[in-house]
Amino acid sequence: MERRDLIKTVFLGALAGTAATTGIGCRTEGEAGTDLNTDLDGKDALYGRTPEELERDEKVRAEEYLTEGELEDLAVLVDLILPATATAGSATDAGVVDFLEFIVKDIPSHQLPIRGGTMWINSEAQRRFANRFAQLQPAQQKEILDDIAFPDPNDERPAMAPGIKYFNHLRNLTLTGYYTSKMGVEDLGYTGNFPNVWDGVPQSVLDKHGLAYEADWLAKCVDQSQREVIAEWDEAGNLLT
Repeated sequence: MERRDLIKTVFLGALAGTAATTGIGCRTEGEAGTDLNTDLDGKDALYGRTPEELERDEKVRAEEYLTEGELEDLAVLVDLILPATATAGSATDAGVVDFLEFIVKDIPSHQLPIRGGTMWINSEAQRRFANRFAQLQPAQQKEILDDIAFPDPNDERPAMAPGIKYFNHLRNLTLTGYYTSKMGVEDLGYTGNFPNVWDGVPQSVLDKHGLAYEADWLAKCVDQSQREVIAEWDEAGNLLT
């Protein structure tokens, strides 16, 4: 199984367990909605946000933490974690850097690990190749990432430990940001919960119990062309439509 396919399988299982509470995939055409990072700049499009939450989001977005250089470094790193494929865009295409910029301000406990880890990887790039990580050749970047993304358990270099911890943290945030974005959910092929077509209890079952649908109720309740119509009732409790 390809690395990206394995990641998709893991996230699809996680999404299936949370669809009922997150609302992912449960919108009809034209209904407002969002994900964790797609519409951070469009508060009117956000799904399920209270006025207080919208106000806090605006406050968080107005703050500054990561520098332009750090954002550039993170853009290179997240695209190395999740590059574009023939069927899906890269992490930066999905807005993962915007997600990271927001999340480190929204959850300050991420700030030191992300800033410190980015400093570490640039220090390692300088030590090995006398340049910033983002400016290295792909083969040079790969050499560093191989040591921290897939560490050898027999590697006795304690200096690699901070890099390993940082990369695990960044990889987890990258996958979270990507696979909760519109692009990531589409890449998973995840549709969420939606109503099945129901044509009523089979006639053979009704016959066994001596029951039958009344024609007017059958037309109102099982006509699939009316499935998006909200039911209306009169004051006596009779179904109108």
